[in-house]
Amino acid sequence: MKLTVGQKATREVIVTAEMVRAYAEITGDYNPLHFDEEFVARTRFKRPLAQGGITTGLLHALVAMDMPGPGSVFMRQNWSFPRPVYIGDSIRAEATVKSVRERRGVAELEFTVANQQGETVLEGAATVYQAAPEN
Repeated sequence: MKLTVGQKATREVIVTAEMVRAYAEITGDYNPLHFDEEFVARTRFKRPLAQGGITTGLLHALVAMDMPGPGSVFMRQNWSFPRPVYIGDSIRAEATVKSVRERRGVAELEFTVANQQGETVLEGAATVYQAAPEN
């Protein structure tokens, strides 16, 4: 996909308990903040939340499947998480192209992820590379 500065793409998902369990099985992240309702009730979060990797995983899918699309990978990432994502939240990621180095297949993207209330749960930027098949 040819990118242009200002181009945008979005992707949305509802975070489920099954996703949180599957992510823990893949990564080993069984932090009680994600599973132990009694533990998390005694924290500022009050209820189980999703691992940050689920939120960033939405960005990986957006880059790999939507913009730039198949063959794309992250080269560098810089994220912050101003709010948690809870099980049951609907999160919507938006990517905006900030710069393109077409000859190298590299682009700088800016990202925001917001929950169903429109609150930002992730913000940041990344450098992505789109591999072109060799002849």
